[in-house]
Amino acid sequence: MSASNYPVPDEELERLRELELLDVMDTLPERSYDGFVRLAAAICDTPIALITLLDGDRQWFKANLGLDMTETPREQAFCAHTILDPGRVMVVNDATQDERFVNNPLVTGDPHIKFYAGAPLVTASGLALGSLCVIDRTARDLTHRQQEALETIATEVATMLQLRQTVTELEQTVLDQDAEVNRLVEYQRELEHAGSVLQQVAMTDPVSGLGNRRALDERLAEEVARALRYRAPVSIAMIDIDAFKVQNDTLGHVAGDEAIRHVGRVLDSVLRTHDFVGRYGGDEFTALLVNTSAVGARLLSERLRRAVAAMLWRDQPLTVSIGYATLGGNITSHVGLLAAADEALYRAKRGGRNRVEGPLEIAE
Repeated sequence: MSASNYPVPDEELERLRELELLDVMDTLPERSYDGFVRLAAAICDTPIALITLLDGDRQWFKANLGLDMTETPREQAFCAHTILDPGRVMVVNDATQDERFVNNPLVTGDPHIKFYAGAPLVTASGLALGSLCVIDRTARDLTHRQQEALETIATEVATMLQLRQTVTELEQTVLDQDAEVNRLVEYQRELEHAGSVLQQVAMTDPVSGLGNRRALDERLAEEVARALRYRAPVSIAMIDIDAFKVQNDTLGHVAGDEAIRHVGRVLDSVLRTHDFVGRYGGDEFTALLVNTSAVGARLLSERLRRAVAAMLWRDQPLTVSIGYATLGGNITSHVGLLAAADEALYRAKRGGRNRVEGPLEIAE
């Protein structure tokens, strides 16, 4: 225990140097890390989940679900104890009965923590920079499988943090090479998308309440196979909330989640009972339009676009851009269908947003 009233690992200087090299403290929120905390909270069934990083005197939250703060003093950090043992998940079943935390302001006051479980974020050199933790206001425990899942997600977070440093260094060395810079930007996008593999453990998106990407892929593959077998039409519409990043950065992630839920409800209310709408990822949705021709797909897409624009959110309008595609012609698989709709969506956004575009070639 240090004179500052919190425990300090033996390798504290090395740990702080490695954290400084990552250059991640006080950076803006990123969707990929937010996805990790949503996944951890869903798996562990807790209202609060955090990605925390500890510097010399505070714990700072890289991602935050359910807690109305961005950092705390290090002496209040449960994670200051978690990083002492990088090899295991630290579980506190009831903080009010634990002598380490019974007088902690986060226990005696808001948010009134009782349960805590933290998996260390361990680098390749074996140093714990922080933790992925889940928190509840009631005493409880985790199952063995939940602890294993928390460790797995923490490993992915630590890997992404270190890859962030790698990408930054590579970008600096190829700053004057446009082709290489473009490749690195695409590589960064792929890294941010890597968390989707873990998010596919459930069929329901925790934010919108709609089907998630896994549910969409399975349903789309089934409907395309059926359409090919019976020579029936099937279409999809890719839907993107216009200027969502600006609103999300301005109003915050809680408001951003509200906007996603709002748009999801509107889309679901407009579609027919045999259609399917799911959250494709981020601020994108996909509508599967069963037994629907290209003409019908355009009509339904316009109906969806108008419905979203007509429903005010926080006394202001939201709009969407939509790209649709229909099976047939040179579109012969669910992969091709997605690609064609995605290309149409790109043209809708590039053409001014709040509009509907179809594929360049539509088989009649």
